[in-house]
Amino acid sequence: MAQRTIMHIDMDAFFVSVEQMLNPELKGKPVVVGGKPDQRGVVATASYEARAFGLHSGMPLVTAVRLCPQAIFIEGSFPKYREASEKFMGILADFSPFIEPMGLDEAYLDVTGFESLHGSIRQMALEIKKRVREETGLIASIGIATCKVVAKVASATSKPDGLIELTAGDEATFLAPLAIDKLPGVGKKTEQVLRGRGISTIGKLASMPPDILKSRFGVFGIMLHRYANGIDDRAISPRGDASSISRETTFARDIGDRVFLSDKLSYLTEKVGADLRQHGKQTRCITIKLRYSDFTTITRSHTLSQSTDTDQAIFQVGEDLMRKALAADRRAIRLIGIEVSNLVEPGKQLSMLNGNEQRQEKLNRAVDRIRTKYGFSAIQTGRTLWLKDIFPEGSDDQTPPTPNLPR
Repeated sequence: MAQRTIMHIDMDAFFVSVEQMLNPELKGKPVVVGGKPDQRGVVATASYEARAFGLHSGMPLVTAVRLCPQAIFIEGSFPKYREASEKFMGILADFSPFIEPMGLDEAYLDVTGFESLHGSIRQMALEIKKRVREETGLIASIGIATCKVVAKVASATSKPDGLIELTAGDEATFLAPLAIDKLPGVGKKTEQVLRGRGISTIGKLASMPPDILKSRFGVFGIMLHRYANGIDDRAISPRGDASSISRETTFARDIGDRVFLSDKLSYLTEKVGADLRQHGKQTRCITIKLRYSDFTTITRSHTLSQSTDTDQAIFQVGEDLMRKALAADRRAIRLIGIEVSNLVEPGKQLSMLNGNEQRQEKLNRAVDRIRTKYGFSAIQTGRTLWLKDIFPEGSDDQTPPTPNLPR
């Protein structure tokens, strides 16, 4: 079996770079995409000039403005980023049909055997970077390795505007000196536990006995050990093989109004339902996410006996989950979200006694056609129409921008 060659291509400071491309006056300046400094929210992306002041993705905007008051804060526009992402993904698809998008600004490519078309895999990567720069005005960094996890670490290490290519056998050596938090899968809590045990680098994690990691982290510990040793046999999942679809939003102020929360959940459900049908999938599991004012976050899930893709069925379950959660804890809400997962192909038995769901399916698809042609806000339900009076004009998602932007 031939040795795999995997590329991880990641756009540098994607949202900021799009803004700088559209407005060259922003180049070379500390720029933050995510919201206005007097709004609640977090940094979606910071320019490298802003990062020099300690700013990073996920940082509260109030902290960002304190660290870098001279920064230029931009709310952002998802449609602009989506358009740039589509161009980016289109370029990658020209180089390999084996592509796995990871959000808007990064993707994996399986390029095994493609060196014969470009002279070498490195030359292929340079050509990708060149086309991305010329056709989008943006910058991409690339990592090349024998597996996904090492390719991802390599692309991150190469930033900005970098390229790192690793040959088979060099994976563990490359990873060893890097800080433990550079390994995908190691979040803040896992990092704290590992550092508490004296494990500060990926190399130290790699040398730990797997049984000890399994006793502390379960199966996840075995996965971390494999990753730390540069072992990852995950295949590239083609475009469209989404495992879940979600929408969420953070409010400018804490919300205690149950009617408002229900209507907002309905709107987010319509967005999720439209995405679900666009992917040609149905869902078997529905999850709501609530974050309270003290940042405590809960999720509640329900598995359906029969799959569905209708807004009405998804919302009914989501609203019931939310109602029960709010009854148990009546604190005001800072963030609300809904996710559909366990996605399956359509193919359920039609009811002979009740055609209500079939009518809902037809209605949803008719609405989808109108929204595809004229925009999502061209047609709205009575439950969500009044929300337009609350959110900024022209906001297609009726939400502050940050929550809808990955990273």
